[in-house]
Amino acid sequence: MNPQSVEPSATGAAPEFFSPQVSGARRFYLDLNPPPGAGLVIICGGVEQTAPGYAIHRATFPFFSIEYVVRGTGTLKLGRREHRLQPGCLFSYGPGISQDITADPGQSLVKYFVDFSGRRARALLTGCRLAPGRVAQMFPPNGLQGVFEELIRCGINATRHSPEICAKLLECLGLEIVDSHAPLAGAERLAFTTYYQARTHIETHFRRLKTLHEISAERRVNNAYLCRLFRRYDHQSPYQFLLRLKMNLAAERLQQPGALVKQVAEEIGFGDPFHFSRAFKTVFGLSPDAFRRRQ
Repeated sequence: MNPQSVEPSATGAAPEFFSPQVSGARRFYLDLNPPPGAGLVIICGGVEQTAPGYAIHRATFPFFSIEYVVRGTGTLKLGRREHRLQPGCLFSYGPGISQDITADPGQSLVKYFVDFSGRRARALLTGCRLAPGRVAQMFPPNGLQGVFEELIRCGINATRHSPEICAKLLECLGLEIVDSHAPLAGAERLAFTTYYQARTHIETHFRRLKTLHEISAERRVNNAYLCRLFRRYDHQSPYQFLLRLKMNLAAERLQQPGALVKQVAEEIGFGDPFHFSRAFKTVFGLSPDAFRRRQ
C-alpha cells in the first residue's frame, strides 16, 4: 500500500497531535471540538506511512484512539508495558495513558488510526476487549483494512451524514475486532493457528469436502480436538461452518434462471436432493423451492 497525502482544505491544518514524521498520509477530520455529553463522536482518522526514524513520545492524549499496524515493525510502550509492533498489531490509548511508539531502524510503519470521544467511547473499547492501554493481535493481519478504508472514504467525503456513518463504522470495527482476536503467544497461539488453518482449508475446498472426517484427515488433526477448537474460537462446529459455505453457494446458484435443485445439490457435493433440501432448510429455515419463490 502506498498512502497518498490527502488533507482536505475544508478541515484546515492538521491537529498538533499529528506527527510530522510521515512520508505519506490520507486523513480526515470531522469534529475536533466534540460537544460535551455526546454518545460517540469521531474526531479524525486515516492511514499514515512513517518516515525513517519515526518516534512518538506522548504523556497523554486528548481522545480515545485505536491504531492498527499493517506493515513494518517497531516497539510500543503504553504506560509501563512494552510490546512488539508487527503487522496485525492493534492497540488503544486515551486520556492519562502515555504512549511511546518507535519504528525499528530501517523500517517504515504503515498504520491506520481512528480518534474518537463521547460517553460511549470507553465502553466500546471495553466491549471489543481493547480497553485503553491494551494490545491485541488480529488474525489474519490485514483483516481489518476494509473497515478502516471505508471509514476513511466516508470521512473524506464529508457529507452531512458522514459523522453518523463513521460512528456506525466504528461500532462495526469493534465487532470485527472481537471476531479477529488472536492469542498473542504460547500454546494458545498454536491452538488458534491450528483452528485458523483448518478454517482456511474449509473455505478453500468446501465444494468437494463432505464430512468432518475428511477435514480432520486432510489437516491431520483429531476430530474431537478440531471440534473443541471451533467451539472455542468460532462458536460452531467445523461441519456447521462447512455446511453454511455450501448452502450460501447453493442459494446463489438457485437464483439463476433455470437452475434445478438436483443440479445445484450435485454441484456442492450432495448426491441426494432430499438430503440437500433438508440441509438447506436447516441453515436458512425454508426449502430450496420456497427460497426460489421468494426471489
